[in-house]
Amino acid sequence: MNVDKSNARVKQMFGEIAPRYDLMNHVLSMQVDRYWRWRTVRRVAPSGNAPILDVCTGTGDLAFAYLDRSSPGTEVMATDFCPEMLDVGRKKQQRHAEGERVTFLEADTQQLPFDDDTFQIVSVGFGLRNVADTDRGLAEMTRVCQPGGRVAVLEFSNPRWQPFKFVYGCYMKFLLPFIGQLLARNAERAYNYLPQSVSEFPDGQALADRLQQAGLHNVQYQPLTLGIATLYVGVK
Repeated sequence: MNVDKSNARVKQMFGEIAPRYDLMNHVLSMQVDRYWRWRTVRRVAPSGNAPILDVCTGTGDLAFAYLDRSSPGTEVMATDFCPEMLDVGRKKQQRHAEGERVTFLEADTQQLPFDDDTFQIVSVGFGLRNVADTDRGLAEMTRVCQPGGRVAVLEFSNPRWQPFKFVYGCYMKFLLPFIGQLLARNAERAYNYLPQSVSEFPDGQALADRLQQAGLHNVQYQPLTLGIATLYVGVK
């Protein structure tokens, strides 16, 4: 049975865990999520002052990472369809010295409210697998990217090296849902959804092929931390 990724379910689920979302990310990844974003903004670094878009931004961590890496005149747009997540991001924005250069906007990645060819970089961090229609989301990300610009997808993946694959599988299936529900109780059991969504989502060459089908070329991907996450990059 496929995991339910309907807009209504995903929006409710992330709305319930929004207040503890950042804490849970850092705890459950043992702070490695910070490193993954650090690698992303250096592998796909801004150039010039054209705007940057981070979709499925959640509380904005990848958007802020791009803000810190960009030149002073660069605007960063951060979109998500979960208002509770955006509220947390706006609170963080108030504490950031350059926070006025980030704009949080409620929007569905499957129907982005931007003109074609607008952004030098369109990124998504651990959110693409939550989009109900993956191909539609990638097509929209590609549409709003400038010619010559890049689309960056940072997403969980399935390790292939044994015995790490077995150990990580046990952690995702048993320990992570237990800790997640204990520390961030929610009716939709978001931390059961997470390993289910990761196991069903394409990774490696399969996801790289989807980026190519969306109209990107020179698509490359790099596994991170023994394959727990993978960074995909394509050029429009």
